[in-house]
Amino acid sequence: MKNILYLFLLISQVFFAQSSFEKGNDLYQNGKYQQAIAEYENIIKEDKQQSAELYYNLGNCYYKLNKVAPSIYNYEKALVLKPHDPQTLNNLKFAKKLTIDEIKEVPKVGFAKLIQNFTGIFDYNTWAKISVAISFVFLLSFIGYYFSQLTLSKRIYFIGMFILLVVLLLSVAAGMSEKDHFDNDRPAIVFAEISEVRSEPQKAGSAIILLHEGAKVYVTETLGQWKKIELTDGTEGWIDGSTIKEVKQ
Repeated sequence: MKNILYLFLLISQVFFAQSSFEKGNDLYQNGKYQQAIAEYENIIKEDKQQSAELYYNLGNCYYKLNKVAPSIYNYEKALVLKPHDPQTLNNLKFAKKLTIDEIKEVPKVGFAKLIQNFTGIFDYNTWAKISVAISFVFLLSFIGYYFSQLTLSKRIYFIGMFILLVVLLLSVAAGMSEKDHFDNDRPAIVFAEISEVRSEPQKAGSAIILLHEGAKVYVTETLGQWKKIELTDGTEGWIDGSTIKEVKQ
């Protein structure tokens, strides 16, 4: 009886979330962006549906209202759930044009860049799926090798197994690297109109740089209400935690 009741409640929640999502979409189509935001935010508040599409639509609403930080924040949330999505990346690019700060990105060079370019082709979930597929093909090759009666066929299967094993190890390593990067990566968006980055985790610390609404930073450490951040140009400092909002919350 309890299982049936739980299933009924779950179905009701999903139906309600879907209904609210569709209502929000209708409001957006009719240009009622603030009302659409209320519908989308209510879904998130009730924790009834967390999807890339929801955050993408929410980002669009905020963008239409010229609210820089919330639009960028929600596009970033969508990319966490659906990495490399072309529509989200394109809209995020337009949203970033509304920001004031121009922070250069210092690219990695040499071997580190090669590794990053390779592992960054897919997210860790995709690498895991690729590894499972390669493992399945490896198993088929092993079966073919085991039951093959011809010497030439055994050699071909053996070489194929060796190549598949190397590719499998590479895909597993790439997936682990991306998972580690995902777990340790703590992007955040500045929501305050102006926020000072200081040399120490206190107001008495000297100001290093001023950041404006919509700027993206990476949190590396937390100390009380202060958060140590790093910018894409390598600049580090401390910022009041109340002025930023972490994407992976």
